[in-house]
Amino acid sequence: MTDPRPLKIVLGPHGQVAALRSGEVRVEGADLDFVDFKRMPDAYRLMAREQPFDICELAPTTYLMAVAAGAPLRALALPMTRRFRHNGLMRRRDSALRHPKELEGRAAGVRAYSVTASVWTRGVLAEDYGVDLNRVTWFTEDEEHVASYLPPPNVHHAPPGRTLASMMADRELEVAFAGLAGVGESLEAELVEFIEDGQAREIDWYRRTGIYPLHGVIAIREPLLRERPELAANLFRAFEASKRRYWGGVVDGNLSGPEDRRYLKLAEIVGDPLPYGFAENAKSFEALVRYARDQKLVGGLPPTETLFLDPR
Repeated sequence: MTDPRPLKIVLGPHGQVAALRSGEVRVEGADLDFVDFKRMPDAYRLMAREQPFDICELAPTTYLMAVAAGAPLRALALPMTRRFRHNGLMRRRDSALRHPKELEGRAAGVRAYSVTASVWTRGVLAEDYGVDLNRVTWFTEDEEHVASYLPPPNVHHAPPGRTLASMMADRELEVAFAGLAGVGESLEAELVEFIEDGQAREIDWYRRTGIYPLHGVIAIREPLLRERPELAANLFRAFEASKRRYWGGVVDGNLSGPEDRRYLKLAEIVGDPLPYGFAENAKSFEALVRYARDQKLVGGLPPTETLFLDPR
């Protein structure tokens, strides 16, 4: 029997959830009321602080920090987007910096210290290049999603009236994250990848570690899960069905946008480019939790398998 109250849900515009959004795939026993945001980080902040939605895609680092701060949330083991993160940290074209170790004693920019893209990249810098992250100063321009979080002492907000882009343009920063994770798009022509052989490094890293960075998990209010214990499994099945439709369209060539082609390319490296389930993503979940702890984003957390539920 369907609950008479539609469940408020926020999802990014991903191909693998298109059939859920259109109603072609339905969640057994539930109706979904989709709430859209122009900027998904705004939804992340609301869900982490106030839980105004029943179900919400969350940046995985935001989710871990919210749980550590006591938010009544649990996530399904349904990573929404995947992208390796050796690339995405940019330097000015005229910068003399070349090797990641040269970041020690210098400053870099990121929209907020807890941005998941930066957590993955800092993990790579530490584990693959031996960078002492405590010796890098990070400048930010946005507030952290979890209001109670206090960043470590090597994290500073940009000076009043300044942005990361203006600091980069004025050469106060030589390195910063691109796009929404950092300086936006205005300086694109003046920036190049900091890790020059990033793509080759990513493939080698994956083959050595099995870590496939995830961005976005599906968080549910814990009271709702207690009220409706069947909901987790029903949601999981619906997301799986929607993903199968999407991936079938990509493989058949009916879907061929930039993101679809990107996942086809990733499939050559990882097999299933959008794996669902805890076992299928255990190494990646465990790495993200480890990086979040090492980078002083979280302290104590429940066991990883209880943070990312697999109700199959």
